[in-house]
Amino acid sequence: MGAEAKGTQGEVGRYLLVLTGLFALLWIALAIAPWHRSDWVLENVLVGAFVVALALGYRHFPLSPASYTLIFLFLCLHEVGAHYTYSEVPYDRWFESFTGTTLNSVLGWERNNFDRVVHFGYGLLLAYPVREVFLRLTAFRGFWSYFLPLDLTMSTSMMYELIEWGAAAAFGGDLGEAYLGTQGDVWDAHKDMALATLGAVMAMITAFSVNRATGHDAAHDWAQRTRR
Repeated sequence: MGAEAKGTQGEVGRYLLVLTGLFALLWIALAIAPWHRSDWVLENVLVGAFVVALALGYRHFPLSPASYTLIFLFLCLHEVGAHYTYSEVPYDRWFESFTGTTLNSVLGWERNNFDRVVHFGYGLLLAYPVREVFLRLTAFRGFWSYFLPLDLTMSTSMMYELIEWGAAAAFGGDLGEAYLGTQGDVWDAHKDMALATLGAVMAMITAFSVNRATGHDAAHDWAQRTRR
């Protein structure tokens, strides 16, 4: 790695330490007395694996500050859902305390949709970091550099739904129901995957539009700067 790349990685490392500290504080706060401890543990298994993978990959494969920020935001949303369980996050009560009315009544929702928001956020927030990884590992440019990250985001969303199903079937009872969080909707998994796809589509359209307007691809530039 050249001197410029090392300097860039050092700057990112300091920024990543700040994000790590903030996430650690949030994680500790939300780890205290979660509404359903067993569900909280299940929800955090993949988080732990993901954070370890990011830490191991940082030295040889640093992402951009933008990507780390997007990942940070998604993990924060997930931790809120893990603390309360997704189907019980009291966003309506929070919204009503500020506005005097519930968010569900404003938007016409009939269920707790925090899980749907986070599935949408999965695509919206993580498709860009996935694209950075693709550009670093492959020679794809143009259409495929936007489509393949979208495709991977869609497929991992499907894999997560299978993991949820397997975990719910294995544990059963209240824990399985809390982890699955369908709230009686037989199409819950399909809607979750559709929203993750929509979020990823919007992320890739936004990235393409910004790149076209500015005349350069920030994710590709980052991949070139940090390449060994």
